[in-house]
Amino acid sequence: MKGRVALVTGGSRGIGRAIALKLSSLGADVAILYAGREDAAREAVGLLERQGSRALAIQCDVSDYRQAEAAVKQVAETLGNVDILINNAGIVRDALAMRMSPEDFAAVVDVNLNGAFHMIRACLPALVRRRSGRIVNITSVAGLMGNAGQANYASSKAGLVGLTKAIAREVASRGITVNAVAPGFIETDMTGSMAPATLEKGISAVPMGRIGSVEDVANAVAFLAGDGAGYITGCVLKVDGGMYI
Repeated sequence: MKGRVALVTGGSRGIGRAIALKLSSLGADVAILYAGREDAAREAVGLLERQGSRALAIQCDVSDYRQAEAAVKQVAETLGNVDILINNAGIVRDALAMRMSPEDFAAVVDVNLNGAFHMIRACLPALVRRRSGRIVNITSVAGLMGNAGQANYASSKAGLVGLTKAIAREVASRGITVNAVAPGFIETDMTGSMAPATLEKGISAVPMGRIGSVEDVANAVAFLAGDGAGYITGCVLKVDGGMYI
């Protein structure tokens, strides 16, 4: 990936940071977008630069198209046009549907689904002109199988699957691939805060009998973002230890 520019939304922590570091280790220059944790974003940039990459962090609310457009423009001016877009930014506001507010439903969809569309829309003109590029959307097994208490999150992630397939059909003839990765039960800050009994219950639903790592997800993303996946588009690659078979 030497000479290529990758843009990772939600790239300051967790899965997003692991993806950014993996792409950097393969030679890409990396820009990360973050919502609020400037300290984490600065730390991530430092790690990327120590791996030899040019790196940039931009605060951006991807649910706002103007901010997304401005961020893509800033990346192009600083690092070069985006070659690889990873839509990883996401939020959760869990509640049973009968208790979920319309505002919480809309907020999750705005970031997780609309945000991905905004980033794709902002990056596509340059990708189409160059007739090459990789887009990888981070969905979830929750979007494939549903999850109680996550009507908003599961809907947004299911929507990402449809978005992936629709855009893949639109741009396949332009040399651009669009795929999705669906993580299952992955060790992150969120799982780290779970009660032991809840964590054990989650692991028991995984046939492989263990929680996944952020690196497991990053490796799958790197494959789809690389040259070896040039004839793969519109696919959803599950990284879930068999959770959803």
